[in-house]
Amino acid sequence: MDENVDKRLKRSFPEEHEVVTVTEAGWSGKKNGELLRLAKKEFDVFVTTDKGIPHQQNVPKLGLVVAVLRARSNALEDLEPLMDDLGAALVDATPGTVVRVPPEG
Repeated sequence: MDENVDKRLKRSFPEEHEVVTVTEAGWSGKKNGELLRLAKKEFDVFVTTDKGIPHQQNVPKLGLVVAVLRARSNALEDLEPLMDDLGAALVDATPGTVVRVPPEG
């Protein structure tokens, strides 16, 4: 999970998922490109609220699913309601894609 995501959201993931925050991984302060390259080495999905990442980074080349949570704010109460939709979206997500929750449109 990116630094911009409320770290308490980690508790809302099903326990079968290994969820690590950027801070826990020791990657605080890393720029998005380096952060995503580091995440790709250890994880399948990178969860963020940074809507700019898909436009700034070559996600297909990374081979990592980037999940962008689109909420009113980064506050836990705005992000938690998206968790069921995130789980459903990740079932069919393939590496190198961007998953937006909720979807655009």
